[in-house]
Amino acid sequence: MRFDGIFTPIITPFQPNFSIDTDVLADTIEHLVTSGVHGLVVAGTTGEYYAQTAEERVVVMKFVARILHQRLPLVVGTGAIRTEDSIFFAEAAREAGADAILVTTPPYAAPTPREIALHALAVQRAASLPVMLYNYPGRMGMNMEAETLDRLGQNPAFQAIKESSGDPNRLHMLARDYPHIQLACGMDDQALEFFAWGARSWVCAGSNFAPGVHIALYDACVLQGDFAKGRRMMSAMLPLMRVLEQGGKFVQCIKHGLTLRGIDVGPPRRPLQPLNKDEKRELAEVIRTMNRTVDAIVNAAPDAGNVKRLRRHG
Repeated sequence: MRFDGIFTPIITPFQPNFSIDTDVLADTIEHLVTSGVHGLVVAGTTGEYYAQTAEERVVVMKFVARILHQRLPLVVGTGAIRTEDSIFFAEAAREAGADAILVTTPPYAAPTPREIALHALAVQRAASLPVMLYNYPGRMGMNMEAETLDRLGQNPAFQAIKESSGDPNRLHMLARDYPHIQLACGMDDQALEFFAWGARSWVCAGSNFAPGVHIALYDACVLQGDFAKGRRMMSAMLPLMRVLEQGGKFVQCIKHGLTLRGIDVGPPRRPLQPLNKDEKRELAEVIRTMNRTVDAIVNAAPDAGNVKRLRRHG
């Protein structure tokens, strides 16, 4: 499987009583398919998998697979502390019809590089599906070091890695030393650098509510090779990325971004709390400015007549 394009780690909508709102989830799926993203990721950090029971996670993956109906590739997260639990989610992903699984470092346990590799191998073996590895030491506490990647890289099932460390040196190392493992951007403010180093995919939470902008940057850098235009777009997107990362309210911002597009996805699950009025106002203004600026860049391009306007609501 090729992990090319914009892969959206889809949110999980909740009703006011915090139960899963499948009607709104269906609307979100249709919004993303129509917007032109290239794949969906279920049970990622943005989907608040950590705040769901095992039964809820299975319900969500099965529901998304059914509504998506193979229109886009579906990647399902298997994150858990215990290998046995990750295996359970991997097997459920296979039964649901997933195209690939996302395998991360087990959090809190602090396994060694060898133990991380053995964990990932066991999970992949259970699912018998292609794997996108997920290196996110900020959440998981450990990096996937060279020893881990050397072991896993020998197995062709480990086809990609979403790199979310924020360390440019790791980006260089992955691009140089592991060209057989497809590189996926997992740090939004480094998307331009990832594309310059050959990445052809971007797992970006902001594409939940601004898919057109993220697709435009991907098209400029990866498909057109126009990094001058890409730099202008990235400059316009950086204020949004700063807002998303500041104050530890990432999921809340993604959810409110969708609400601004007319899809009320409800609150985050506790312990997270919704944005306050000032935070909502700031986010709305940043999104408006970004959309307007990137739209102008796209339509000012020499081949603007052949480029579709960004799909977005006001």
